[in-house]
This record gives sequence, C-alpha cells and structure tokens, in this order.
Amino acid sequence: MNRHDLLSADLSQYLSSADELIEEALNGRMFILVDDEDRENEGDLVIPAQFATPDAINFMARHARGLICLALCRSRVEKLGLGLMSQQNGTRHQTAFTVSIEAREGVTTGISAHDRAHTIAVAINSESTRDDITTPGHVFPLVAREGGTLVRAGHTEAAVDIARLAGLNPAGVICEIMNEDGTMARMDDLMAFAQLHGLK
Repeated sequence: MNRHDLLSADLSQYLSSADELIEEALNGRMFILVDDEDRENEGDLVIPAQFATPDAINFMARHARGLICLALCRSRVEKLGLGLMSQQNGTRHQTAFTVSIEAREGVTTGISAHDRAHTIAVAINSESTRDDITTPGHVFPLVAREGGTLVRAGHTEAAVDIARLAGLNPAGVICEIMNEDGTMARMDDLMAFAQLHGLK
C-alpha cells in the first residue's frame, strides 16, 4: 500500500486498540502513540522502559529523531531525588521534565545508546536511589501525573499507564517521530512510518 492509499483509507483500520498496545508492551515491542490533533498532534515511539535495550535506543535516535525521554511515576522520581527542570513550568502542555540524569557507574560519556540504556535501567531499578544517579546527563526524565491519562492526556502518562496495565515496571521510554526533513510527522507520515517498520 502506498502513501496515497493510506491517506484515502479509513483510518480506523490502521489504529490499534488499547488492548493491542498493552500486548505489544507485554512482548517488549515498540509502538506508536498519537495524541489528538488539537493537542500536540504528534506521534511518539514508545517502549516499556524495562525493554529499552541499546538497540531500541539506537532505533529511536536513528529513525524517530526526537528527544528520547524516560516517563516515570512520581514515586520513582522522588526516590531518585530528582527536582523539576523548572519550578515555573510555562510550557503549553505542562510537560514535567526533571533535571537530566546519568548512571553514576557503568557509563562513559553517557550519550551512546549503550550508556543511555544503562542509565534507564538504573533509574527504573526499584533498588536504585539518588546515590546511583548523577545530574546532569543524557537521559531526560518526565514525571507522569498521578491518575495518568484520566487527568492528563499526554504521551508521558500514556506510556506509564500502558506499562502498568501490562504488569510491567510503570515506566516508558518515548521519542517524538520526526520526518527526514526535520518537520514533525503527522498522521499520514506516522502511518507510513509504522508500515515501513512493522509497528502498531
């Protein structure tokens, strides 16, 4: 199917149900989350954080091209002792960035796919504390709102909710999908991207 066919087709046949995405999450597969046209109107690549291997991080960096972020629940952020990036959040959608992080041990410069995957693994480990993390770094945590997508319809909350519903560590790695020319991928671009890479 070519791009024109995708545009003229009924979109519902290409959109996955919540149950299908939970199944993808449970099996450690990446998927695309799209928000409303009247919100960011963007698609993010998402993978449960416990499956964020170096290969997954590299795929996001190479193909999605956006900022790779780690969506966490508030209790994990508090255990790691992470403060918000800004105390006066003036962003349109109130995206709750914390200070950026790095694993204290086991990384080199911190930016490689291996290093970022290692930092993510350390950050989501229930045994890890603020002593295992240093700031600043090359991984960008986001705090999901309590109540998830019921209180904020954001990629951050959706990534955490889906991981939790799948019975996984309630954390997700997300990355905005951009086109090769640097513009944001919209619905037609996202459907073509999903078809090209075999994603839901």
